[in-house]
Amino acid sequence: MLPTDLTVAAVVERHDSFLIVEKRVSGRFVLSQPSAHVEASESPEQAIVRGALEETGYEISVGDLLGIYLWIHPQTRRQYLRVAYAATFIAESLNHVADEHIKRVHWLSLGDIRQRANELVSPIVQRCVEDYLVGKRESSQLLNELLPIQQNIVQVMANACLV
Repeated sequence: MLPTDLTVAAVVERHDSFLIVEKRVSGRFVLSQPSAHVEASESPEQAIVRGALEETGYEISVGDLLGIYLWIHPQTRRQYLRVAYAATFIAESLNHVADEHIKRVHWLSLGDIRQRANELVSPIVQRCVEDYLVGKRESSQLLNELLPIQQNIVQVMANACLV
């Protein structure tokens, strides 16, 4: 099986804009939703709450599962698997120390995201926002049956939407 990068991410909307993180990945700055890798003791929802706080300094509340997305990089063939959730902005943490890989936090409209498509970590970022806006949601049962997701990666990928 090809290498797979598994992350969980949050689509956070506020005032018709979406929370986007500009961060260093593989030596270059890219745009992405707040995201995290799931640690052994975490649920996907706990991981994304932690990841959003670490990357943005914002506290969020995780809502519905948007979907599971798979993108395969055309040159490297590396697989990017993202479990995305709708989330709600709660507050900004006053004690936040920015992660060293984070350059800046943005609130971007869908139009802004589309205009900056070449800066996205992957096309999954835009697809998640578009799916969120049309009201796409998945049953939490889809993922609950595949926990822990790190140990069931093949089954998670089988349920992914190819981007």
